[in-house]
Amino acid sequence: MGKKTEFLYLNESEMIEAGVLDYNRCMDVEEEVFRLLSVGDYVMGGDKFNSHGIMMKFPKESPFPNMPKDAPDRRFMAMPGYVGGRFNVAGEKWYGSNILNPEKGLPRSILMVMLNNAETGEPIALMSGNLISSVRTGCVPGVAVRHLANKDAAVCSCIGAGPVSKACFEAIVLAAKNLKEIVVCDIVLEKAEAFAKEMGEKYGLKARATTSLEEAVKVGDIVSVAASPVKPVKLENEWLKEGSLLIFSGRGAVDEEYFTSAKTIWDNAKMHEVYFDEHMALPENERFINGIAVQVYKFMYEGKIPPITEAVSLGDVLCKTAQGRTSEKERICFIASGMPVWDVAWGYDLYKNAQEKGLGQVLKLWDDPYLA
Repeated sequence: MGKKTEFLYLNESEMIEAGVLDYNRCMDVEEEVFRLLSVGDYVMGGDKFNSHGIMMKFPKESPFPNMPKDAPDRRFMAMPGYVGGRFNVAGEKWYGSNILNPEKGLPRSILMVMLNNAETGEPIALMSGNLISSVRTGCVPGVAVRHLANKDAAVCSCIGAGPVSKACFEAIVLAAKNLKEIVVCDIVLEKAEAFAKEMGEKYGLKARATTSLEEAVKVGDIVSVAASPVKPVKLENEWLKEGSLLIFSGRGAVDEEYFTSAKTIWDNAKMHEVYFDEHMALPENERFINGIAVQVYKFMYEGKIPPITEAVSLGDVLCKTAQGRTSEKERICFIASGMPVWDVAWGYDLYKNAQEKGLGQVLKLWDDPYLA
């Protein structure tokens, strides 16, 4: 006799009722994950247990008329992970992305999160993942602000006025208890103005918008970069204030002088060790092309800053095995690259909330597995 297997399905409305928009709670959950990352109580894909996931992109040309063609932000991605501690759950974030989706009234990316029993592999829950991903993307920088920003940080400069930047600010404003002003920079002034007005009114902050990257960065005690990957930004060392916290949640670059004079703290240095090795295995002309992490790898390769094996993760700071901010004048850069463990842990917490509230639809996989 086999075992009956059921799982919980949660749509987006039910995820909201379960608390997916609770940024303070999500930051608490992601702090737990940072500590688990530091001690190694997690697994992600790949032979070294630290792969971000596997991406499927379409070819630029195809003889098959129904096959989609490559385009900016057009991809599918599977991101599996296991989170230990009280979570003790496996899961996966799966999504498809098409930059043209908004023209059809859809989000650019459409995400699902699946949770599984880590021992048997049975499904536990299948849930709408867009808000899980959005909120946890914002809350990772929020945890960085909790522990790395100066306590009197008064101005947050948001670089980019899209949904990722907004999610980051929603967490930052809760973590930065003395914030007084938001400055939003975007190449489309109307978008920046709308973002600044919304957040200023919501949180009682002074708010302004600009298209000048330099103007925005120079005033920021916290500088949150979440600009479009299609149009990455380039910051200058001299723009960044003494004591500032620079957070990268999207693509961008800063000149060499900044990284040789500021402290860099990573979301998970173990993952970046794997990425660094993979990058060095590429042909020389394909290395060091895109992204803030890759830019830092280049400086490491050139011996201008300490190697990745000496890098500090935020979880190490939380576990007190490494130092975070050591003075009010110190400039710190926090690099967040995104990992499925964030989604799995936040999804699990919401799944437990949903169970307590009687939310969702129980779906049956089988009463008695045919192949048992």
